[in-house]
Amino acid sequence: MLLLCRLNPKTIRHEVLSNRVVASNLPTIPVLGQDRPSPAGRGSTRLTLLSFSLYTQKVRLVNRGLVPDSKDPSLRPEVQAMEFRPDEQAEGETVSPSQTADAKNKNGINREISVEIPAQEVTRELEKLVQKYQKVARLPGFRSGHVPPSIIRQRFKDGLQSDVVEALVPRYFRIEAEKQGMIPVSQPRVTDLHIHEGEPLRFKASFEVLPEIVVEGYKDLRADRTEVDVKEEEVEDALNNVREQHATYTSVEGRSLADGDFAQASMDGKPKQGEPATQPVHMDEILIEIGGKNTVPEFSENLRGANAGDEREFEVTYPADLDDKRLAGKTFLYSVKVQAIKQKNLPELNDDFAKELGEFTSLDQVRQQIRENMLAERKHTVEREAKDKLVDELVKRNDFEVPESLVDRQIDLRLERGLRALASQGMKMEDMKKMDLPRLRAGQRDQAVQDVKSSLLLERIAELEKIEVGEDELNHEVEALASQSKQTSEAVRARLTQDGGLDRIRNRIRSEKTLDFLYHQSA
Repeated sequence: MLLLCRLNPKTIRHEVLSNRVVASNLPTIPVLGQDRPSPAGRGSTRLTLLSFSLYTQKVRLVNRGLVPDSKDPSLRPEVQAMEFRPDEQAEGETVSPSQTADAKNKNGINREISVEIPAQEVTRELEKLVQKYQKVARLPGFRSGHVPPSIIRQRFKDGLQSDVVEALVPRYFRIEAEKQGMIPVSQPRVTDLHIHEGEPLRFKASFEVLPEIVVEGYKDLRADRTEVDVKEEEVEDALNNVREQHATYTSVEGRSLADGDFAQASMDGKPKQGEPATQPVHMDEILIEIGGKNTVPEFSENLRGANAGDEREFEVTYPADLDDKRLAGKTFLYSVKVQAIKQKNLPELNDDFAKELGEFTSLDQVRQQIRENMLAERKHTVEREAKDKLVDELVKRNDFEVPESLVDRQIDLRLERGLRALASQGMKMEDMKKMDLPRLRAGQRDQAVQDVKSSLLLERIAELEKIEVGEDELNHEVEALASQSKQTSEAVRARLTQDGGLDRIRNRIRSEKTLDFLYHQSA
């Protein structure tokens, strides 16, 4: 049977701060109405740029936020690997006979380098590949492992050339980029590929690099410092919500449902329009408050006056702006059977009730804990909003071009989160495929540019102010992740070290410390 949650001492902070009654499961959604959400500060969605490694060929991006839960993929850092993408070869085109040519700077962040790999190096790599092919090639008329090199070169010419390019182009690209002091942040676009046996291998590679950032005005930023307080009536409202969560329900005999009663019922609902994408609703047992402020009016109107054993059928049209997208804007036909009539009984607000909540000896202690929690949450909200404004102002003061590759990746990340949220609300994959993704991407672009700019600026400020992350801070995060995933700290650290997660965590902490620096110096 659906009851309201009983408060656990370990969750009192979260339950009380929510300042609302918490239902024990989600089947109340079709019955409950929807309060207008109060305005809140927007969440912090900026990303932090991490290390750009030419040797691992990876560009790492991580969302800046609270400690990520390893079980929640929406909070996991995104890792994008570099891939070399050769364009169609311009046959016979060559470059300067020197081994490398200087980079061409098309604009502030675009680079193009021309590379020439010596013929002897190409020949050496080709010979190694021919030997490998010999070991596995099976051709009619030859014993396994004894196919002559000349036949291998003839029969597998295209494959050998492709393997030579795959082996040498990335290596020499990294060498040349490093030699010229460049750190690519995009997937190199390889063009003008010239490869002929006995000749140097030549190619051009176009890519993006990070812009040169000179941060201006960050020490002059000023944050709004809003005073927060908690009124006594707010504490009492929160305490009453805790009391509601500990209500008990007793059966009522000999009369019909009236306002204030709860119908213990089962119900089935199906969309009136018969839409195949909309799932029907079925619940074996649910409590419906008659005349409740959060109860959909049609349920109260049609169940008022019913007796235990009665069955009522009626329609419900849900608002188009309902949070649950499965129901928003749809009309459902419901068949509800009343199993019993229940009356809610609230516990007395006294010291005995306080002791049931956890490590409290008096009701005044509970009130004090509620007040402290609400005050801490409001201070956190005010600080988060102030930090967001600081970063917005920082971006306004420092205009610079950002690599399109980083913007595209941030758009991908934002879209992935949005689609994941829709999936959690019940949207099916086939419905997602019908969405206009180009339009959605275009709608995310401005914020993605803002995200990338803010991340690059925070990274630069951290360098200027020599903001670093200590091992104790890193260990604390690893231990928190280990506790969440129920693994040992050693196992979590080993996994994070292997996939680069440790660096991502270190840089997220650094970003947060940089924001704290900006916030406190703005006073």
